[in-house]
Amino acid sequence: MNATRQTAADDRHPLAGTTMSGADIVVQVVADEGTDTIFGYSGGAILPTYDAVFRYNDAHRKPNGDAGMPLIVPANEQGAGFMAAGYARASGKVGVVMVTSGPGATNTVTPVRDCMADSVPIVVICGQVPCAAIGSDAFQEAPVAAIMGSVAKHVFLVTQPEKLEATIRSAFKLARSGRPGPVVIDIPKDVQNWTGEFRGSGELPLAGYHRRLDAVTGNHLSDAACQRFYSLLAQAERPLIYAGGGVINGDATKAMRRFANEWGIPVTTTLMALGASDTTHPLALHMLGMHGIASANYAVEDCDFLIAAGARFDDRVAGDPVRFAPNAKHVAQFDVDAAEIGKVKRVDWHQVGVLRRDLEDLLDYGRRIGFEHDYSRWHAEIAELKDKYRLNYDRDSNLIQPYAIIEAVNRHTKGKAIISTGVGQHQMWAAQYFDFREPRLWLTSGSMGTMGFGLPAAIGAQFAAPERVVIDIDGDASIRMNIGELETATTYNLPIKVIVLNNYGDGMVRQWQKLYYDSRMSGSDKSLHRKDFIKAAQADGFEFAERLADPADIEPVIARFMAHEGPAFLEVIIDPDAGVYPMVGPGLSYDKMITGDYIRSREKPDDVTIGPSEMF
Repeated sequence: MNATRQTAADDRHPLAGTTMSGADIVVQVVADEGTDTIFGYSGGAILPTYDAVFRYNDAHRKPNGDAGMPLIVPANEQGAGFMAAGYARASGKVGVVMVTSGPGATNTVTPVRDCMADSVPIVVICGQVPCAAIGSDAFQEAPVAAIMGSVAKHVFLVTQPEKLEATIRSAFKLARSGRPGPVVIDIPKDVQNWTGEFRGSGELPLAGYHRRLDAVTGNHLSDAACQRFYSLLAQAERPLIYAGGGVINGDATKAMRRFANEWGIPVTTTLMALGASDTTHPLALHMLGMHGIASANYAVEDCDFLIAAGARFDDRVAGDPVRFAPNAKHVAQFDVDAAEIGKVKRVDWHQVGVLRRDLEDLLDYGRRIGFEHDYSRWHAEIAELKDKYRLNYDRDSNLIQPYAIIEAVNRHTKGKAIISTGVGQHQMWAAQYFDFREPRLWLTSGSMGTMGFGLPAAIGAQFAAPERVVIDIDGDASIRMNIGELETATTYNLPIKVIVLNNYGDGMVRQWQKLYYDSRMSGSDKSLHRKDFIKAAQADGFEFAERLADPADIEPVIARFMAHEGPAFLEVIIDPDAGVYPMVGPGLSYDKMITGDYIRSREKPDDVTIGPSEMF
């Protein structure tokens, strides 16, 4: 009995029983959850908590003078949200955003939806008008719970201050557990000013969520299920792993790689899973999908057993679900979310559970039964696909080709830098031409496709991984969405490297308009000639700010750019007609893939027609 009491006493939070303000409780729990950086913009309704952050940092200052939990101030709240997302994607930890009420909260709607779409864990703490003023159209009031409820994993409005501590702790658990996602906490100012006892432990009951979570975490693979899987694998001659973002979100990269390497199964990844498989590995097929590598898409066409791991068969991968993997006699699917099983594509075998554990258990079972199968012929076919249908472009052009820029940078980074992007053609070129040796090196807005993501996400990633080289590959239109964050990078002396591939307009939109709208450039051919990006970068404190316009200068300029120790900005004037190829039109199958003028393709059917004209 005495030993039990001693253990309980040892486990007790050192501040338990202390009287604190609501704001101090918020900050203490945020720190207890392992947060080392907060991103946010101040305002009246969040001032009590901002003051608590200041006092916490003053009391926990490190020997070198740095704050214990620095608060990074962006140009606007959307930037803060994307910084937190970049931090979370690069680190695997929960990103934290702290903003004021009204416009402060509503400016985070896009990052919250972006994180929900890509399963990224962040916690957004919003100030709110006092409880008595809610619903009165008070100054800087917005119905955060109503607005965010449809785009977040969960939203809390804290009107009972006694539940504040448990709510903050529960928000972090919700954000990181199961299928990760954004959680929003709306805290009225009077709740922040309330004083009460800090308990040091405890969460909200959330009985329904815990039941669903327990059902997933408790659903172990049975020997019978393993036997059925290996029966399907034994029948296959061309198995293929189709890995999605869930592999990275579930920290299952090592387990997936071990499983693939043990049996010699090639791997192709979605846009969100780049780095889950080392792209330099002989059996790695890089990215599949609408703008996937031709060899990867052809491997999907040829495979006879498709194994989907943490992937959801979205429309950018399976535009025509019936004809996706047409020769696959069987399809298996692993996911943490039961709603994704068979949602788009009928599967013959599935497992809803913890992906890392399930892959490890499946591998162990295969070893126990002595599973063996010779896939050497398939390996030879994969090697031939990768050689025959490799990426290529006009290497003799008098204009700078964007692909050449990324190849040049890739020679310096060797697949080990963190690459962030905006959204558009530059995003797809970066996905195609960069190597990724590890997970969490690729940061992009996948499902939402949010322009303006790249720069703030790179800033967040640099805070998460200060030892890494962090590069934002951006477009002239995309970077303008959050160009104010250039000053944030220099304010905090972050050595991020920004490359703007300038084709004077919305390149991806123009590509679609050329293909599907008879080259009617409605609203996309803005010809942004008046924007001097170099002067803008210099005005925001970039000591290295150069423009590259001559193909002959690519190697020396890139070398200087990469060698610069501080923040560096490079504008590259690229061929305005450079396209993203391969391309699979919306709603079409991979046999109708367009590969452009420089990438080989299989013989196309005579009846190929342009796909539906829906924009994206």
